[in-house]
Amino acid sequence: MNVLNALAVRQALPWPGLIEAIETLFAQGATVPQRQVLSIEDTSRPDGAKALGALLLMPAWIGGDSIGVKAVTFFPGNRELGLSTISAAYLLFDGRTGAIKAACDGDEITVRRTAATSAAAAKRLARMDAKRLLVVGTGQLAPNMALAHACVRSYDIIEIYGRDPQKAAAVVRQLGDEGLRATVAGDLATSAARADVICSVTSATSPVILGEWLKPGTHVDLVGGFKDDMREADDACVSNASIFVDARAGALLAGDLAQPIRAGIISETAIRADLRELVTGVHRGRSKDTEITLFKSVGNALEDLAAGKMIGATI
Repeated sequence: MNVLNALAVRQALPWPGLIEAIETLFAQGATVPQRQVLSIEDTSRPDGAKALGALLLMPAWIGGDSIGVKAVTFFPGNRELGLSTISAAYLLFDGRTGAIKAACDGDEITVRRTAATSAAAAKRLARMDAKRLLVVGTGQLAPNMALAHACVRSYDIIEIYGRDPQKAAAVVRQLGDEGLRATVAGDLATSAARADVICSVTSATSPVILGEWLKPGTHVDLVGGFKDDMREADDACVSNASIFVDARAGALLAGDLAQPIRAGIISETAIRADLRELVTGVHRGRSKDTEITLFKSVGNALEDLAAGKMIGATI
């Protein structure tokens, strides 16, 4: 069995190839069972169980080709400990024999395939003349989002916003090391109002992106929230946008869509298309320059499998 650390995974998944691999697999299809999200509680406490985080199990396969499964933990309290809120491992198996082929750093697969998926959507949803990118959030995903989005549009200005300016500055330095120039955004509302593309990668439980800030033609990329109680955009943002998703079943479980649907602000029919329909041309994506588009991504095991197949080709 091959074991790939984060560096090996990164080298096996260059941005252009990964974006293309995800587009190809969404078009071809794979078997993707419903993702399981299990609550993890600390039952050792004398004062009663306390929620610690969540365990996500994400399998996908193409019979006769490849089988992959990712196990992910999400522990939001790790932020106060200076630790990553997400940890993951990915196992790749031969789709003909079931033999294990590789165990991979799942964190690196997750951040790269998530960013590449958003970039694949932005190819169809962001204005062709988009020049200003705003990334909201300073975690593992933030620099990857900027790098992936910069592969599909030519940005003159890239800004990073975080509640902690020092963390935003650290992301800016990291991007500089990758050859991508960025700056720290001082005021979120001001930067959002100027942005052509806004990518939000936070674990917020109340909106950080307000619809009143958005100019016509903005593309909003919501990535951070995957549970019902997580929310990055307000009702005005969601109701005024043309909504697209990576996959309907998972996206409808996330608070950015589940909460306004429950409140009657929008309905499920507000979703114009999923990523498969976008990459196959069933839906053309953006219809006019003044349209506000919104892509809600919660992650899909098909994206992991696309990355896994690329890795498998290198070992």
